[in-house]
Amino acid sequence: MARCGIAGKVGFFAVGAGVGAILALLLAPKTGEQTRKLIAEKAEEGKDFVVSKGREFKGQAEELVEKGKDLVTKQKERLAGALEAGKEAARSTFARV
Repeated sequence: MARCGIAGKVGFFAVGAGVGAILALLLAPKTGEQTRKLIAEKAEEGKDFVVSKGREFKGQAEELVEKGKDLVTKQKERLAGALEAGKEAARSTFARV
């Protein structure tokens, strides 16, 4: 089975909300002017939702990138320490011989 991430779930939600809004507009007994105004309002709300989710995802991605950089830096420091300890051990071993 395919896994559905957060972005997929948000996408499915947005599509469902859009289909529901379109059906509600088609079945609503309103005048053309009222319907156009409602469509414009809902489109603006949808745009705001997408923009806010985009900012949220961007912030999460930036946090993950920073965490990844920190982990790489820490691992690099560990490896450098291990390499230096190995060099010291080799020097002390060869100095005895």
